[in-house]
Amino acid sequence: MSAKAISEQTGKEFLYKHICTSAAVQNRFRYANVTPETDFERLVQDHPWLTTEKLVVKPDQLIKRRGKLGLIGVNLDLQGVREWLKPRLMKETTVGKAKGILKNFLIEPFVPHKQAEEFYVCIYATREGDYVLFHHEGGVDVGDVDAKALKMLVGVDEKIGEDQVKKQLLINVPNDKKAVLASFIVGLFNLYEDLFFTYLEINPLVATKDGVYVLDMAAKIDATADYICKAKWGDVEFPPPFGREAYPEEAYIADLDAKSGASLKLTLLNPRGRIWTMVAGGGASVVYSDTICDLGGVDELANYGEYSGAPSEQQTYDYAKTILSLMTREKHPDGKVLIIGGSIANFTNVAATFKGIVRAIKDYQTPLKEHEVTIFVRRGGPNYQEGLRVMGEVGKTTGIPIHVFGTETHMTAIVGMALGHRPIPSEPPAAAHTANFLLNSSGNTSTPASSRTASFSGSKANVGGSPAKKVKSGTSREKAATLFSKHTKSLVWGMQTRAVQGMLDFDYVCSRDEPSVAAMVYPFTGDHKQKFYWGHKEILIPVYKNMGDAMKKHPDVDVLISFASLRSAFDSTMETMQYPQIHTIAIIAEGIPEAHTRKIIKAADEKGVTIIGPATVGGIKPGCFKIGNTGGMLDNILASKLYRPGSVAYVSRSGGMSNELNNIISRTTNGVFEGVAIGGDRYPGSVFTDHVLRYQDTPGVKMIVVLGEIGGTEEYKICQAIKEGRITKPVVCWCIGTCATMFSSEVQFGHAGACANQASETAVAKNQALQEAGAHVPKSFDELGEVIRSVYSDLVVQGVIVPTEEMPPPTVPMDYSWARELGLIRKPASFMTSICDERGQELIYAGMTITEVFKSEIGLGGTLGLLWFQRRLPRYACQFIEMCLMVTADHGPAVSGAHNTIVCARAGKDLISSLTSGLLTIGDRFGGALDAAAKQFSKAFDSGMLPMEFVNKMKKEGKLIMGIGHRVKSINNPDMRVQILKDFVRQNFPSSQLLDYALEVEKITTSKKPNLILNVDGFIGVAFVDLLRTCGGFTRDEADEFVEIGALNGIFVLGRTMGFIGHYLDQKRLKQGLYRHPWDDISYVLPEHMSM
Repeated sequence: MSAKAISEQTGKEFLYKHICTSAAVQNRFRYANVTPETDFERLVQDHPWLTTEKLVVKPDQLIKRRGKLGLIGVNLDLQGVREWLKPRLMKETTVGKAKGILKNFLIEPFVPHKQAEEFYVCIYATREGDYVLFHHEGGVDVGDVDAKALKMLVGVDEKIGEDQVKKQLLINVPNDKKAVLASFIVGLFNLYEDLFFTYLEINPLVATKDGVYVLDMAAKIDATADYICKAKWGDVEFPPPFGREAYPEEAYIADLDAKSGASLKLTLLNPRGRIWTMVAGGGASVVYSDTICDLGGVDELANYGEYSGAPSEQQTYDYAKTILSLMTREKHPDGKVLIIGGSIANFTNVAATFKGIVRAIKDYQTPLKEHEVTIFVRRGGPNYQEGLRVMGEVGKTTGIPIHVFGTETHMTAIVGMALGHRPIPSEPPAAAHTANFLLNSSGNTSTPASSRTASFSGSKANVGGSPAKKVKSGTSREKAATLFSKHTKSLVWGMQTRAVQGMLDFDYVCSRDEPSVAAMVYPFTGDHKQKFYWGHKEILIPVYKNMGDAMKKHPDVDVLISFASLRSAFDSTMETMQYPQIHTIAIIAEGIPEAHTRKIIKAADEKGVTIIGPATVGGIKPGCFKIGNTGGMLDNILASKLYRPGSVAYVSRSGGMSNELNNIISRTTNGVFEGVAIGGDRYPGSVFTDHVLRYQDTPGVKMIVVLGEIGGTEEYKICQAIKEGRITKPVVCWCIGTCATMFSSEVQFGHAGACANQASETAVAKNQALQEAGAHVPKSFDELGEVIRSVYSDLVVQGVIVPTEEMPPPTVPMDYSWARELGLIRKPASFMTSICDERGQELIYAGMTITEVFKSEIGLGGTLGLLWFQRRLPRYACQFIEMCLMVTADHGPAVSGAHNTIVCARAGKDLISSLTSGLLTIGDRFGGALDAAAKQFSKAFDSGMLPMEFVNKMKKEGKLIMGIGHRVKSINNPDMRVQILKDFVRQNFPSSQLLDYALEVEKITTSKKPNLILNVDGFIGVAFVDLLRTCGGFTRDEADEFVEIGALNGIFVLGRTMGFIGHYLDQKRLKQGLYRHPWDDISYVLPEHMSM
């Protein structure tokens, strides 16, 4: 949601910090917060004025009309405040229908003043601008300020001045107070704009000779503007409405939501309730809550929430396990039900999200059975059949009763089943599999038969090529009456290849001559071309870095589909409107600040541009054009007959519910002519009437369906248009959110605009008004399909609609990736891996999550054990690996590897090149003797050869013993690296037979020459063989295989890499120049006749 209420303390803190006015604002930052945990001695230390002044105390928990409720203590000393708090702090009280605990209070200085010095001021946002209300009488008895107060509308992007305020608002104010109040109101309005408030009320505002005092304040801010206002806001805490506790699970889901590109919402209504929901989609979640309440379940409804926007399997798992944890804490005598519902998804992979839910059900199967939980599932969308299959399968394997339904079942039918109002079908109708629509096994090209009406309108609707009509909107430039045709060309902002391919597949099945996407705009790469499919063949679509280039090269483009993020959508949309060729813009992003949206709307009205969105999936015109992911996957396009026009046009707020309308309309009529989801924000770019009036003026549209919503008053404009005769076509309308009036406390639904600020904005009031105006209004969403069917049948009987024969669309090949997702094909993998898996929510090393890796403190050695050996090694083995890395890290700049690295670094090469040059010197002569030493000593030892026999054999064959010998170190000057490792092995290894054998060989070799010692390479090689053979984690064959494939040399390579990087950084830090080897260190061996 966007507009969120803040506490009075937070609101005043914002005002005191950031208001800019010449008026003297008194008592700045003089407030103290009291909770059950408050230590009054400490409170007095922090706020010494508490003991020297008279005080006011009041609860700060979003309670309205506290004065009338007796919840303000006035003119008290500190002891009086404590006495006043005793019967109230942590006590339950009733405010309206809500019951709640008083636990957060605010203490402020008492301000003596006269009644005539009290004023009322309020600023609130509307679509057309911000209203400033002022009344010269404030306080508890202010009454109906909407009727009494003077109002001034400040249009979007307009400013106010003190003279304007005095003339329009301060007419009834004494002259000596006009200047100070005018300055304060101007400063307050600027603060309201700068900090993205949506509502700010001060009552009373007291003005005395000393200045102004803000006594009581209520405010809401636009939470989506956090990325803009973070520096000024700080960390804002949004308190829950009074009567509803703030639960840690709600905070956990809110945190998940903030970290995710998806939408995850949870509100606990009654944790002891027996009816729990887990619904996909902002609109669908409201519909399910409505239906539960309509069927008498309001007192047992435990939660409201939704997940949408293609959450990952892990995110869905986290969401589901939170719900399951909550619902299995307290038993209910009647058992419990869990409704896992949703509309038909547009782009969310249902199978992926359901796999997360299935994981959670498996984890909680025992408590679910103990609490006698029955689960009802209904879903549609991409790969939903696989999702339903796994959901049904988990019911069978766990013994939990799970009833599963797809798009063949009305969306909310499972609510009636769950609450015992309708029977549960023993054999639900089997929906056709995705593959049945996309892969035609019979060989013909017709669309598979379904239960849907196989006919379409005989009225020859012109969906193709007539020029766009214009409708008058009282703007600088008229807006197009026809937004899309069969020749519409669009630009797509953002690298959304899946959405673009979906649009091209839709174009193909609609038999368009050319793709509807002319080009893409993506500022983060250079100009290039992107490959897509057009039917069976591949095509290239240009991608431009600059929007101006795209517009210039594609003058036939008139639609922009913006997948820009919430942060960049405003700027990119305003840029787009600079090009007159664009007449329609669809903004997909959710979470654009309302102030930015209103600026977009203003500019669009001035330029005659139709805006669809923000926070929308878009819209669709069957047979012509679809926006992005609208309509879902191709199987849903075919099943809902969206490849050719029908006779019914609809408009909704919700994207998911628009796809559900496609489903309902295709089952009850001859199909959709056009459908638009205007978006769930409080200020959508276009409103219901913009589209309903277009449909009224479009000959091909014979009836109109509107799915309204709680919040706003746009539906009343439809009522007015019907009464005035502007709309004459049949209108079927239903406003969702009827449950809101049944809740005891305010609930913010999934859409930002789904919140009633007054009685007329409730869904119940709007449904009644629509019915009275003459619209066809069902009794509930459950009956919407039947009402649509009835109105359609009447039009057929009247001859307005003449059904004609269905024509099959062309078939479209299925993408390889989707066919594999559906399990229709198989292909051998190009790679195999067994050490790491990064696909899930958490990185896994050889079966061990990265969290567990750190929790277990296995260190670098243990991590290497997982990645190299796929084993959790003993602690001493991990320590030995780390010691080996430490002792092999470096051996000075003179050795060949370090020398090469230094030369490269001084030649100006980069880190990777310099490091590689050093690593390439590693071999049998330098550093690479670990493997060779391990192999030689192991072979000799395993064959039973005595150390002397081994030495003699190598000498006879003229071979060096790998790991024996050192250029500097000797028996008299031992290598301390070897000594350190030797001591560790002796103390910690269970056995060191091969090392003992190598040390016997060393005795023989050093007797001949002191420097023929077992060097560090040889020591690590033989000790590592002992480790692999004796640690208990490997068979003998496995241990030998790791030696054979070069694992031991890896130790030296990894260790020495640290040293080489050190040398590279050292040379760069010392700023050493290009290295040239001195002549006097080179022996020039030339032919005799060239000698000097």
